[in-house]
Amino acid sequence: MFQLFNLSLKLNGFPVKEAIAEFEKIQAISDAEYENYINLKRKEIVEYHLKNNKSYQEIVGKLEIQNWSELPIMTKKEFQKPLSERLSKGFTLKNVYVNKTSGSSGDPFIFAKDKFCHALTWANIINRFGWFGIDFNSSKQARFYGIPLDFIGNKKERLKDVLKNSYRFTIFDLSDEILEKVLLKFQNKKFDYINGYTSSIVLFAKFLQKKNIVLTSVCPTLKCCVVTSEMLFDEDKILMEKQFGVPIINEYGASELDLIAFQNRNDEWQINSETLFVEILDENNNVLPNGKEGRIVITSLYNKAHSFIRYDIGDIGILDEKSTLKKPILKKLIGRTNDIAILPSGKKSPGLTFYYVTKSIIEDDGNVKEFVVKQTKIDTFDIEYVSQKELDNNQIKTIEKAISTYLENGLHFNFIRKEKLNRSKSGKLKQFVSLIKN
Repeated sequence: MFQLFNLSLKLNGFPVKEAIAEFEKIQAISDAEYENYINLKRKEIVEYHLKNNKSYQEIVGKLEIQNWSELPIMTKKEFQKPLSERLSKGFTLKNVYVNKTSGSSGDPFIFAKDKFCHALTWANIINRFGWFGIDFNSSKQARFYGIPLDFIGNKKERLKDVLKNSYRFTIFDLSDEILEKVLLKFQNKKFDYINGYTSSIVLFAKFLQKKNIVLTSVCPTLKCCVVTSEMLFDEDKILMEKQFGVPIINEYGASELDLIAFQNRNDEWQINSETLFVEILDENNNVLPNGKEGRIVITSLYNKAHSFIRYDIGDIGILDEKSTLKKPILKKLIGRTNDIAILPSGKKSPGLTFYYVTKSIIEDDGNVKEFVVKQTKIDTFDIEYVSQKELDNNQIKTIEKAISTYLENGLHFNFIRKEKLNRSKSGKLKQFVSLIKN
């Protein structure tokens, strides 16, 4: 088969063939030798940036580092300066891959990867999707993603979709009328897999549930569904598995880094240890033992163009106790560090706790399609929801009681029914937002 996807990467200057060979070589390293591999790559990337990257030299403050723990933690705020000032010697805006983060952390920035590093990213993605029989050169993708609405940006993304053998559905309007058209496409096209934002795909699953349709009954070629960019809750995963008739795979990544974790065939969230080094740190930057909750800090082992060394991605998570250096497992992704709700008592709680508790009640009868929780004051929360009919007093009291039980008393809630929820420009839906300064 003509490998259009691989060819498109090669024509753009990304040595994907060499990257796949390197990736396979890394995977062949034994468990016993893997610590040596990680230590060597960490040492090489630090020495490289201390020698060639003025921006990183300024962050570290010295050229001699004795221990890994001496290295400073990098954050997004340190990247709020022109990209040209952050590139390593020998790299320019013309010979690197350049992109922009989504800004979901509140600190969007432009970043770069050298072309071999970006090719390794694709080697990793190709490998992980291959676990489930997906080949980017031949498998047809049903894509639930946002798309730029300006003419040039729109056409660029549409061209990328052609090269990726994908069909993109709009996610800015997911009314039943639109979802009927989505279903018709699945009946008429031989899709191999679904890929996209969790909340949009959950809405499609709820639509199918209402119509009592299992997707594989109208699209038997479907093999799997990969969700990304937003939290995947257990109940939603069960619903999607039932209504799609295929495995639901949870992906966790960051555009500035790589694919960070991908659910494997054993239902484990396997971390990418080939090109990244992942640490879980406490508030004093000490490494926590596996099983303990902390900040996710990541080192890109291959990016020579731009330093991401001990980079605090802004997420909170837990490594599984059974993790090894070669096969680390992400036990739980709790949420973003900036999604913390501060309550009147002084208690701090992950904002998704509000969302999760509310979700367990609000969606019971199938009336509510989707919702978001916004903290507007220290004791006040808006719950915006899309539904067939308004929530009644009993439902509202049940939600308020549950939140009091899980969190604390004295909180106030405004329930606001809407025609549709506001999504970001990319189409992502943020389940919890705090509008107060922590």
